[in-house]
Amino acid sequence: MKKMKLPLWLRNILLLLSVLGPGLITASADNDAPGIATYSMVGSTYGYNFLWLILVITVGEVVILEMVARMGAVTGKGTADLIREKFGVKITTFAMFCLLMANLGTTVAEFAGVAAAGELFGINKVITVPIMAVIMGLFILRSNYKIIEKILIGLSLAALSYVATVFIIKPDWGVILHDTLRPQIQLTSDYIVSILAVIGTTITPWAIFYLQASVADKGVSMENYRDTRLDVTVGSAWGNVISAFIIIVTATTLFKVGIRVEDAKDAAMALAPLAGEASTILFALGLLGASLLAVSVLPLSTTYAVCEAFGFERGLNRSFREAPVFYGSFIGIIVFSVLIVLIPGMPLFQMMILSQSLNAILLPVILILVLRLANDKAVMGKYRNTRLTNILAVAITTLIVAVTVILLLEPLLNIV
Repeated sequence: MKKMKLPLWLRNILLLLSVLGPGLITASADNDAPGIATYSMVGSTYGYNFLWLILVITVGEVVILEMVARMGAVTGKGTADLIREKFGVKITTFAMFCLLMANLGTTVAEFAGVAAAGELFGINKVITVPIMAVIMGLFILRSNYKIIEKILIGLSLAALSYVATVFIIKPDWGVILHDTLRPQIQLTSDYIVSILAVIGTTITPWAIFYLQASVADKGVSMENYRDTRLDVTVGSAWGNVISAFIIIVTATTLFKVGIRVEDAKDAAMALAPLAGEASTILFALGLLGASLLAVSVLPLSTTYAVCEAFGFERGLNRSFREAPVFYGSFIGIIVFSVLIVLIPGMPLFQMMILSQSLNAILLPVILILVLRLANDKAVMGKYRNTRLTNILAVAITTLIVAVTVILLLEPLLNIV
């Protein structure tokens, strides 16, 4: 019997799906509860005027994530492992302390996103948060890397709900294109802080640690690195397309009628009278999928980094007996975050801000260390950064350092 030949476009799509993995997961997890809240806020406050920044960030994210993925393929080691070997215990301890504090705060925010999504469907957080924590915890603890990767990719596809929402509300694409290419940039403190928030929620220290560790854990080598590079590029582009669609949804509906929101739950609820109940449901599903993806990836990024930094066994292909610190830390972070979210009256928004501030302090340090490692002949051999990669990476790092300084000085400037 003659086999049916698939169309070329379908074969290309299936080929692309077969190579997606850590890059798509990492970029998609950036669109977490704090991220959705940030994009909803800027969309409802400034309309389409932040879409230009999404284009810039996409280039930066591709450059940085490709660099760390390549290091994982060349060395078979994670970022924290290389930092400890090349820069010593003191710098490693400082980096791990900042990463742990920032990731704990952000993981709490992810469970707050799970709680918010559940409440949008009328389910109390006392039920939603513990059940989801147990499900995600068991899934990580009892599966090997290949199974976990497939489930996380499936959760990444929950972001399609934002694409569907955009086509429900039918925005004016001509206006969107015009405002993207000719944005009205404002030199106000609120606008600058919003720029920092968008950058900070897209390019994160935990993403660097998680991606390199995942590439090493997956056993990628430079012989098959081409697929991983495609995964990182497509993943980063996809993640930022979703970011743009969240901005478009809130700009098209909320900004036009003067409704400003500060979190994802408010954005979802505000959509109902403006774009219909279906839009609220889709927005809530996207929030739930993103939060579940992030509550898996963020604790993993933390445990990967800490175990690498201090020489403990780590990896999803190892058993609990082989890597007790790795799995024990993962469980500890999950339990701590759940308990914090369930405390009545806990200032979750303030914790989110604190975690983002720690990220802002840590990110330039990590980027500088990663740049030095990626150009170290003893580490990378012939796979060191190209001149173009260095120019782009230094430019991105300089931009982030500059905006981080502004972020730290902004409260003082307001006082003056």
